[in-house]
Amino acid sequence: MPDLRLSSPAALRNRDPILDAIRDLLPPPGLVLEIASGSGQHCVRFAERLPGHVFQPSDKDPRARASIDAWIAASGVTNARAALALDAADPNWPLAAADAILCFNMIHIAPWRATQGLLAGAARLLAPGAPLVLYGPFRRGGAHTSAGNATFDRDLRNENRDWGVRDLESVEALAIAEGFTAAAVTEMPANNLTLVFTRKAKLPG
Repeated sequence: MPDLRLSSPAALRNRDPILDAIRDLLPPPGLVLEIASGSGQHCVRFAERLPGHVFQPSDKDPRARASIDAWIAASGVTNARAALALDAADPNWPLAAADAILCFNMIHIAPWRATQGLLAGAARLLAPGAPLVLYGPFRRGGAHTSAGNATFDRDLRNENRDWGVRDLESVEALAIAEGFTAAAVTEMPANNLTLVFTRKAKLPG
């Protein structure tokens, strides 16, 4: 039987620093939805290290979903569910609630409508006080944070004109419009950032 597991060197490098950055931000044990789980290596590591939480991976790519499920099976973790087919840009998500939402390294390799859909979907699913965590490269104040990120952005846009490193301020403005707080920003290795948005209480009426 073929091994369906994909391997991402970037996921192997950043999974523990991301976990260290957000471990204390996740709510008491509950359901953690990961959007665009990719290979599945983040999900499995987090499930191993946070056994009190239940992790729900997802991806719109069938090959990625097969890899996620294969990693879960090989790891033996019991607190990670089978991967869902979920496209962040689609307004119809296959679940109705989550206690936290994670999304790593997606919004720069997807059209802007995927970021819009991600934030709108997170607003639908999360209760007040729940976190939405994004990780990846971002521009700040209209400028790249490193020469490497500028080169990466140019390469992405050459590959697909709808892709590219996003402005933190644009993402934050969209999140605020959807009912989240401003971002709590943590600088990460390799010129990446972790952004944590918290769902605000809905106003009456």
